[in-house]
Amino acid sequence: MKTYKVGLIGAGFMAKAHSIAYAGMPMFFWPAPGMTERKTIADLTQERADAAAASFGFEKGTANWQDIINDPQIDIVDICTPNDVHAEIAIAAAEAGKHILCEKPISRTVEEAKAMYHAVKKAGVINMLAFNYRRTPAVQLAKKYIAEGALGDILDFRATYLQDWSADPNSPLSWRFQKNICGSGALGDIATHVVDMMRFLVGEFEEVNARTATYIDERPVQTGSVDSLGNVKGGDDVPKDKVDVDDQCFFMVKAAKGVFGTIEATRNAWGRNNFITFEIHGTKGSVAFNYERRDELQVCFASDEGDRRGFRTVYTGPAHPYGEGLWPIPALGIGYTETKIVEMYDFIKAIAENKQADPSFQDGYKIELISDAVLRSAQSQQWEKVGAIEE
Repeated sequence: MKTYKVGLIGAGFMAKAHSIAYAGMPMFFWPAPGMTERKTIADLTQERADAAAASFGFEKGTANWQDIINDPQIDIVDICTPNDVHAEIAIAAAEAGKHILCEKPISRTVEEAKAMYHAVKKAGVINMLAFNYRRTPAVQLAKKYIAEGALGDILDFRATYLQDWSADPNSPLSWRFQKNICGSGALGDIATHVVDMMRFLVGEFEEVNARTATYIDERPVQTGSVDSLGNVKGGDDVPKDKVDVDDQCFFMVKAAKGVFGTIEATRNAWGRNNFITFEIHGTKGSVAFNYERRDELQVCFASDEGDRRGFRTVYTGPAHPYGEGLWPIPALGIGYTETKIVEMYDFIKAIAENKQADPSFQDGYKIELISDAVLRSAQSQQWEKVGAIEE
């Protein structure tokens, strides 16, 4: 069994989730497809990098991410930075022959996404985008039902990703509100998760008709470099600066094979924490999912007897996707960390088998083309076609 040495760039909360996944993956999935060694972690200062290395179990820290790229011992580059440096790091890693795991969204722009895709394609390295929510066992179960034809032909869907951490105007001006760093707001930050999930379940998007809105046009300037996600508030006396991205997006979708759907995403929905939902209707049945109840999939089949037809709950467990590696009792509790562990298992397995991981940088590029169409539609107020991948 091979051991892959990991260099992780960025030491925030997402780095914590990835580090737990590296450690936990062989405990859940044994024999593991490969082992990992947490070698080097990079952050903005040596002090923060050293603290992250001690906390997250890395051999050492560095304030220079290029040290990871230039280290011939490192096999995997894991990118957990803000979006503005994804392309630079990923392209350098590909040129150095490293396998790459990158947090979503892939980039700020279509051009960056295209450059990243071309770099990994040319280098022939395994690459993955960290859309971990699709790896929730209930979502995988929905995919199983759809793939085996249990829902018949898919007709339509509706999906949401609603949060409230930025609904307070005193939440600080995180990098997630600055276009030059993030590219877009709620669209890139959270809607892309739902776009990935719906592409995975119902097929490719062809056209969109969108509306976006910015509800809070300025926020308190953040004094620290740690992204607090609304947990720290700025007072009235704190200087403020401009928000230049969307707080909310809503769009209709024309997907492949005539499937129609809607997607709504906002970070300004009071009372919603991590409300990722979808409902998919087919000619033979329906499925519904709510991530805040992530052990559950609601199902209804047209073949059910009329006197008992309606949604019923399937609690995911050993009989379902990834069930052999997770907890032994249905509904015992699947958390965010477990979805990251499953993600890491699939990534390491892809490397070990030299098979392209999924979702790949190609998927990330396609999702960036969808995001671009959404923003164009919000400006034109009409249907916009999703652009094609340039090989």
